[in-house]
Amino acid sequence: MESPVEKSDIHLQKMREVKRLKSVEDRRVGSEVFDRITLQTLYKLANQGYVNLLNGAISTGKEANVFKGADEDGNLVAVKIYRVTTSDFKKMQYYIQGDPRFNIRSSSKRQLINNWVLKEFKNLNRAYNAEVRVPKPLIAKNNILVMEFIGDKNGTPARPMQQTKISNPENVVEKIIEYVKKLYNAAEIVHGDLSAFNILIHHDEPVLIDLSQGLVVDHPLSNELLNRDIKNLTKDFKKIGIEISEDEVKRKIKVL
Repeated sequence: MESPVEKSDIHLQKMREVKRLKSVEDRRVGSEVFDRITLQTLYKLANQGYVNLLNGAISTGKEANVFKGADEDGNLVAVKIYRVTTSDFKKMQYYIQGDPRFNIRSSSKRQLINNWVLKEFKNLNRAYNAEVRVPKPLIAKNNILVMEFIGDKNGTPARPMQQTKISNPENVVEKIIEYVKKLYNAAEIVHGDLSAFNILIHHDEPVLIDLSQGLVVDHPLSNELLNRDIKNLTKDFKKIGIEISEDEVKRKIKVL
């Protein structure tokens, strides 16, 4: 019996055959995403066992697509590929400048994207080690990030919070606040773009995603971005029936 991962798989050695993608939209995306350097990077990751095949896209955005994939042992992984042609380089520079972990002197757009991917990998690592529920990062190489697949074993991906019916909103809100607290105090990271769009719900468990723009807490912009995250979260909490003030959320996060 064919497994869910095997359906419509795009084997890496045949990645150039864009016609194998399932729809007109997939073909358009394929032509933008799989440039020569990206394909070469995928081949290297395949040789290392991280990505043996790709399936359809889990999500598509202006800057990056996330694909469902499988490693050499058949384990599901998420493969995030940033597009050089459509990425917002001004935004990337805005968030990466002042981060003591990076010192980018080149004006190369590809180098900026590669560092952006490395930044997301480092942020995920810090969050994961601080016991924040995020996808476990596996490897970052050039414009590709491979990480834990969040979803069911049959290959169904977890959906964002705003697309999910939550059975226990109080519990979910409590966990999100606890994760943001750990992110701030233990990982010393501010997400910077946190909302229901960047929180997956998997069996009523919240998972924070998209940490590429995350800043270290001693960055001059961190407090401004933390306040923005809290404002977004309180609005999203209200939509699922939980009323909590921004001040209360901030007190919970900053109390050690």
